[in-house]
Amino acid sequence: MPQVKIIAKNFMDMVASLTAIKLDKLYNNVFICEAILRSLPPLAKKYVLQLLFIDDPVPCTRIEEWVLPDGLSKHRVAIDRLIQLRIFTETVDRREGTCFSLNPTFQNNLQKHIISGGVLPREPMNSSNGIKLPSLQELETYALQQWECFLLQLINSGQGEKLTGISSSMMKVFQRGLLSQRDRDGPRLTESGFQFLLMDTNAQLWYIIREYISNAEERDVDPADLISFLLELSFHVTGEAYNLNTLTDVQRTTLKDLADLGLVKLQQGRKDSWFIPTKLATNLSVSLADSSVRKEGYVMMETNFRMYAYSTSKLQCEILRLFARIEYQLPNLIACAVTKESLYNAFDNGITSDQIITFLQQNSHPRCADRVPSIPENVTDQIRLWESDLKRIEMTQAHFYDEFPSKDVFEGACNFARQWGGLLWEDSKRMRLVVKSEVHNQMREYLHTQGN
Repeated sequence: MPQVKIIAKNFMDMVASLTAIKLDKLYNNVFICEAILRSLPPLAKKYVLQLLFIDDPVPCTRIEEWVLPDGLSKHRVAIDRLIQLRIFTETVDRREGTCFSLNPTFQNNLQKHIISGGVLPREPMNSSNGIKLPSLQELETYALQQWECFLLQLINSGQGEKLTGISSSMMKVFQRGLLSQRDRDGPRLTESGFQFLLMDTNAQLWYIIREYISNAEERDVDPADLISFLLELSFHVTGEAYNLNTLTDVQRTTLKDLADLGLVKLQQGRKDSWFIPTKLATNLSVSLADSSVRKEGYVMMETNFRMYAYSTSKLQCEILRLFARIEYQLPNLIACAVTKESLYNAFDNGITSDQIITFLQQNSHPRCADRVPSIPENVTDQIRLWESDLKRIEMTQAHFYDEFPSKDVFEGACNFARQWGGLLWEDSKRMRLVVKSEVHNQMREYLHTQGN
């Protein structure tokens, strides 16, 4: 069974993958410089601030003196990160050896920001203009509903239903690995798509954002400009309204796509239109590890493989259906059973036992999460055993040979197959052997020469 891994990179990984020219262009924006500084490991932040007002290159050996002996591994990680992001420029001096200096554009903008103080990318609209803003709780509920609706569209498409209400840009993101288009059939979930649904919300969001940026050039949008706008968006205030007229056409189109994800809420007034950032948008410049907050779980797993999910969410019900059999559903309770058949169906779709177990552990009900282990051991062991059942037999195309004229010819054929790495099985007593299909033509030529 093929193994598919989805890597949800954070924003700074995407920034580091840009070319040197595009990175230097990004650093012309003071908000990008501050966002980059926020995202750096603690030791890397210290190095940047230490060198911020030093114009001459600093020897690498001198920087190492700032670190305790047990912190050398963190030092190497910090230096590598700074070089990847082109914040550090590396030079070689004959006397001092390797030296580092700050990127001049990054350095100048960060100096101005620290000395003059930061300002908002754009001022929020005056609330006295008759703008009725949602409360922070209402905004959080809206963001959750939009995200769940987005994922339900993905699940429904995997069941052959047509995607509706999704922009063409987001549809392309779906098609880049999560959905596949078959002849005459509608889009279907791929193995990556099934695995994507079991990821936590922050990892899912980063995956979508990464793919959205990756195909920006197909929409005639510069990826550097898109990253710049998304990072700039993270400096807006959650719950405040900002006028859409202050944005370019490309930025307004991007906001419509982000509204599908619940990152912003769009509203229309009599004269003006505005957008309201949610927490998902204002956390974009924070690293994936720092922004991941454990939500309260809802799943209780019993030793008899019965599972109870205290939830009213249709999305969570559909996600459980990926690997469990739904038996009945009450207004606030979903009763399921993890069976051999339901797991085989999940394995066939590319979901692994480790992903299912991790999902159950991450979403354990608070009363179960405090137990060690949170999921009964007999359940986790059996899930892994059922997966291993599918790996007991490996199919290999092969050819069977028998009726050799002599023992010498048979042994010569066995040695020939071994040399080519194609011998699968041999029976010296009855002079029979099996070889891989890849070496069948060579074996046939060899036996032909032996016959002559």
